Amino acid sequence: MSTAATSTLSDRLAEFQSAYDELKARGLKLDLTRGKPAADQLALSDAMLSLPGEGVFTDAAGTDLRNYGGPSGLPELRAIFSDALQVPVPQLLALGNSSLTLMHDVLTFAMLHGVPGSERPWGREETVSFLCPVPGYDRHFAITEALGVRMIPVPLNEDGPDIAAVKAAIAVDPTIKGIWCVPVYSNPTGDVYSPEVARELVSLDAADDFRIFWDNAYAVHHITDWRPEPIDILSLAAEAGHPDRVFVFGSTSKVTYAGSGVAFFGSSVENVQWFSRWAAFQSIGPDKLNQLRHVALLQSPEGVAAHMEKHRALIAPKFAAVQEVFGRRLSPFGVGSWTDPKGGYFVTLTVSPGVAKRAIALAAGAGIAITPAGSTHPYLDDPEDAVIRIAPTFPTIEDLNAGLEGFCTALLLAEAEKAAAA
Repeated sequence: MSTAATSTLSDRLAEFQSAYDELKARGLKLDLTRGKPAADQLALSDAMLSLPGEGVFTDAAGTDLRNYGGPSGLPELRAIFSDALQVPVPQLLALGNSSLTLMHDVLTFAMLHGVPGSERPWGREETVSFLCPVPGYDRHFAITEALGVRMIPVPLNEDGPDIAAVKAAIAVDPTIKGIWCVPVYSNPTGDVYSPEVARELVSLDAADDFRIFWDNAYAVHHITDWRPEPIDILSLAAEAGHPDRVFVFGSTSKVTYAGSGVAFFGSSVENVQWFSRWAAFQSIGPDKLNQLRHVALLQSPEGVAAHMEKHRALIAPKFAAVQEVFGRRLSPFGVGSWTDPKGGYFVTLTVSPGVAKRAIALAAGAGIAITPAGSTHPYLDDPEDAVIRIAPTFPTIEDLNAGLEGFCTALLLAEAEKAAAA
């Protein structure tokens, strides 16, 4: 922030304090914390409530889907999402309703049993570490921490993890067993990995059992006409001589019903066999009738694309609202910088060091809930206290605008307080 902007902020501290007091007096109760689909988005899939229809319970092969079995999931549904996830159908599993569950299971299996290429179960290592690109996804970090895995932050650039930082960390730390990745519209920045960075990741000189957790959660969640170049990460890994390096995850959680979707796991043939071996002890098969209704609703990759255009029509105006409000309220004072993503579910706002927690606390005091500061970093520790995740999809456009306006009032006060103190 420039000296002139700092001076302007400190000079207007009393004005910002008065505006904040008026905001508090309004008694708002708004929530911008979670990247959930709104009710009108969920309604796009309400046809599934009557699908596949009475008496319809077999797949294309005539298998009765009401019964046990079919641990790999419906081939028809796997075929629909094979291109989007860049995983061949035989190596793609369609499973339960949560990709987070699959990530937790995969990491748990690795801790208990090791993965192909492991000398021993990861849980028998003195220390297991993961690289965590930041800003990143709080639930990835929560899974890792819950299972006792040490987290090492590395910067996330516009084209993916900072490869120099990744290589430097691996070169000095043999305990590193994996890295979290959200390659398309990364949570929370909206960044998209480049093919060059992907190729570097699969080519790393790392442990034989080093794994890339490739969470392609937003592969089809576009809010502009631009489409990122699909990355066939499994082929790149095979070409690099590390065919087992990548675990691919995805789901329909923000495509159909967030609580009743279908999660996908894909990888090399050996990794899929490894996962299936251990998963067989916890389930005889997924909910295939739910998968059948997804097939009936979406029908094809083109059907998915058409369905997601309906989502885009509902949420693109909300992302535009973030850009408009921040530009109008913050830019005149040189406060903050923010991403302008082409897809996904979040906008990342970066403020002055030491201001994020104070701004979020002030917003909470005025009835506006924002994702807690630090959520974008391992152990909830943003060393700069400067990164704030904005989740615009769930509120109505009216509530979103009110929340953004109120949050800007809180942020301007927090920035003015810091400027005055300086």
